[in-house]
Amino acid sequence: MFKGSLVALITPMTADGKLDERAFQDLVAWQVAEGAQGLIPVGTTGESPTLSHAEHQRVVEMCVEAAAGRVPVIAGAGSNSTAEAVALAQHAKKAGADGALVVTPYYNKPTQEGLYLHFKTIADAADLPIVIYNIPPRSVIDMSVETMARLAKHPNIVGVKDATANLTRPLHTRATCGPEFCQLSGEDHTVLSFLAAGGVGCISVTANIAPRLCREMHDAWAEGRLADAMAIQDRLVPVHDAMFCESSPGPVKYAASLLGRGTEFCRMPLAPIAEASRARVRSALSGAGLLN
Repeated sequence: MFKGSLVALITPMTADGKLDERAFQDLVAWQVAEGAQGLIPVGTTGESPTLSHAEHQRVVEMCVEAAAGRVPVIAGAGSNSTAEAVALAQHAKKAGADGALVVTPYYNKPTQEGLYLHFKTIADAADLPIVIYNIPPRSVIDMSVETMARLAKHPNIVGVKDATANLTRPLHTRATCGPEFCQLSGEDHTVLSFLAAGGVGCISVTANIAPRLCREMHDAWAEGRLADAMAIQDRLVPVHDAMFCESSPGPVKYAASLLGRGTEFCRMPLAPIAEASRARVRSALSGAGLLN
């Protein structure tokens, strides 16, 4: 259902911290023109933790409008409150999104049974495809392969964004959840290795600023041009490194600002990135041929 190069969209903001609606919709249009195969608004990269509910819903609506059915929109709908996640997923459906990305509940530290009940409740309440977002570094908890296999039996739960960077995980997930379960990498550095282990795509931070290169790498992989895919991977590794030299999305929003895609503003508690990080981002973009 979802595959290839998908982008975890930033949320452009004005210099005073308000949503920049025009810059956001221009970003979506550019992503589609550059070959993005899926759009993910209001995830972690989109600063969902500091958006109000009204802003969150507005960003989803703008993304669906700007995408205009040309590529799938998987709206961020995660929360550590099950009721809130249900409401966000239901809004995503109402707004016309093609799916919802639901993160494992952070801070609460639920058991595996709690995770199962959380996702089952959302999938029961919202009639649209659900992608589980498993990211232990941010949410503390790690959904087990066994729990994911239980959830994969639900008709509305179609896949996972796997940000564990554990390359044995997609092998076990494929074995327990089946080959039709959509495995998307959530970690830019390991995308080709993830594809080799049974993945079908990547929800990428770097694709915000290098959508064409990311798409070309996925196309090369799909067409069996492994040397070409690896050459693009090598070219992008310094960019991936730079995008995570500080807490995301600070570096990628700065990078986007260098490309004229909105300001670098991130809402607190994220601080403006340090000058050394700015130099690293500029150097990486220049080295990859993304910045003249």
